[in-house]
Amino acid sequence: MATSAPALAPVRGIDTVRPVALPRPGPVRPPDNWLWCGLLIAAAALLGGIVATGISPRYFLQPTGMLIVLGGTAGVTLISTPRGALLASFHRVRELANAATVDRHALLEELLRLNRLRRAKGLWALDAESNGVSYPFLRDLLLAAVDAPNRADFQAAIETRIRVEERRGDAGAKALEVAGGFAPTLGVVGTVVGLIEVLRQFSNLSGVAGGIGTAFVSTIYGLAVANLLLLPAACRIRAQAAEALEIADMIFEGGLCIYDGLHPSLMRERLCAFLPPQADAE
Repeated sequence: MATSAPALAPVRGIDTVRPVALPRPGPVRPPDNWLWCGLLIAAAALLGGIVATGISPRYFLQPTGMLIVLGGTAGVTLISTPRGALLASFHRVRELANAATVDRHALLEELLRLNRLRRAKGLWALDAESNGVSYPFLRDLLLAAVDAPNRADFQAAIETRIRVEERRGDAGAKALEVAGGFAPTLGVVGTVVGLIEVLRQFSNLSGVAGGIGTAFVSTIYGLAVANLLLLPAACRIRAQAAEALEIADMIFEGGLCIYDGLHPSLMRERLCAFLPPQADAE
């Protein structure tokens, strides 16, 4: 009686249906002072320019323009962006308030320590060591290295996870870029609505000039929301995603060195390419 071949045991860390997030900085995420400084400078410059014209800032508080620009931008973003990408974007925006920094020198030393352990005791020694590492991605990589049947499968699985997370990081920024593209157009829509209202009262010439000024406030709303909030946030998300992917590449390259049992001096030479320039480090 023929028997079916036994099912292969799952490879921990790489066979999951959903890829886990790539390495993020450790539990301590200090406030990003550069972000808050930039927001304060932008807001101060905008308000200072308004005050310099001699116009009261209260003149720019137009409920109609706010409703059209903010509500319309939110609506078209929901229409154009899938739910998963939108939730990912919200998650990325929440992370913008905190600095995302990684000590690459410490990460290099940790990878070298793991390589020395692998050379001394073999790949199986990494199984017990995986729970004490600093990054979830590094832990999963070590488990995958222990369980993978060969180097090619190990490398292909980790590369797939990195590519998927790269697309997810791009999707998080894309939602804000879509919203930033629609906001100025909706500001023009608000302006047109205001001009229609002005034309309805065209016989009252004393109110025409003020009405036109009020109508164009909607354009200011659209441009300000897009260029002071949405598009800069999208650029910031892309920068953080690029940083996370670079750290992931460093861990992955170190994982390949560990899998091969490369000499520590050669491994250090390969991973030093991921370290920041000395001028930046200082």
